[in-house]
Amino acid sequence: MAKIDERSYGSSKAKLESIFDAGTFVELGAYTKRSDAKSDFESVVCGYGAVAGALAFAFVQDSGRTKGAFGERHAKKIADMYALAVKNGAPVIAVFDSAGAVVFDGASALAAYGKLMKTVSDASGIIPQIAVIGGVCGGSSAVVASMFDVVVTIKDKSEFYVNAPFTIGEEAGKPDFAAAQGLSAYNAKDEADAFAFARSLIEVLPQNNSDSVYVDTADSLNRTIAFDPASYEAEELCKILADDGRFARVYKDYTDNACLGFASMGTAACGIVALKGTLDIKAARAAAKLVSTCDAFGMPVVTLVDSEGLDVSMTAESAAYASELARLAYAYTSSDNAKITAVIGKAYGASFTLMGSKSVGADLAYALEDACISVLSPEASVAFVWNAKVGEQSREELEAEWKEKCASAAEAADAGEIDDVIEASELRKRICAGLQMLASKAEGTPSRRHANMPL
Repeated sequence: MAKIDERSYGSSKAKLESIFDAGTFVELGAYTKRSDAKSDFESVVCGYGAVAGALAFAFVQDSGRTKGAFGERHAKKIADMYALAVKNGAPVIAVFDSAGAVVFDGASALAAYGKLMKTVSDASGIIPQIAVIGGVCGGSSAVVASMFDVVVTIKDKSEFYVNAPFTIGEEAGKPDFAAAQGLSAYNAKDEADAFAFARSLIEVLPQNNSDSVYVDTADSLNRTIAFDPASYEAEELCKILADDGRFARVYKDYTDNACLGFASMGTAACGIVALKGTLDIKAARAAAKLVSTCDAFGMPVVTLVDSEGLDVSMTAESAAYASELARLAYAYTSSDNAKITAVIGKAYGASFTLMGSKSVGADLAYALEDACISVLSPEASVAFVWNAKVGEQSREELEAEWKEKCASAAEAADAGEIDDVIEASELRKRICAGLQMLASKAEGTPSRRHANMPL
């Protein structure tokens, strides 16, 4: 039997063993040869194993074998692995590291990219797919990687681009640039960090779109929390709410106003969207992506809102702002997954409506006692409606009166748009209780044979 090239194989196998539980990796298609060189094994290693005890599949493009050159058999080997992953309803982790297509293959190499795109597309929404950019990922490979649910880059190692940097500028393709553009959800400090992050996602994401995830934890569902709604960091709040403080944040380098990620709360795995600041294009785009991802796999979404409203700037209007907000509206209104929203502080104008309000599909909506929900800010409202009263009362008094009478959480609850007004310390346990109640939420209206008539 032919002997594997231990030098390059060992490097790829070490990566795979970093992804899977120790001793569980099993290779698939180990002896597949390249079509253009019968002495060379195909430059991708595929297989399966366990991640935190659950089945997962992975492939690593092996730059040590013919620089990871991509061709027809390369694509077929990955497609064969994908077929097993989909049949078994298990996630896929991919490590991209290839110098590109086999140039001599011509149309066959281009078609191979197309077949891989279709393979990834056909699996999308059925099983989670996580891409790690372990080296060079350019041209069509970058397109394929971007089709995955989550993309992870590695500082000082990833090269992620469509057009080669030497043709358009050296910044393009660098991991920091990719993360800042939203191409990468997480920019790892090194390879070990990238694989650890991928594992953390596999542990909290469902195995497939028919699965639900409940994470083992000793954290109490009834734990009260301590934070100041007037002065807090969104990421710290997400960690306080999450079981054992474990929160896998994504798109941190892309948007400052939205804190997004995955966690478990009361053992139930969920996505978290925390808007703190203006609902600008980047925040809207990232929130829509996370809500859509969660809905694809039936994961609940917890939305936390503290926003003074929309981005008032020509920059926003010049960048199809309405279309981006429409994408966010579609994400919430078209999703069937469980959705819980809590207004932490401000919720002015469209930021209240768009960010998971009951009107766009939230199952439960809460507000903290001092939350302010209004079409305009109290300052703008007084200037617009009550400006003539200034003099009879000070502007500050009028603004406080507006907030109490026209923009309070109690007023929103009275209108039926908030289910309950709660104390800040109760936020976690109320969300946990809601997630438990919504655990069996049906998608759409349950079917029935007929109504049950009286005797």
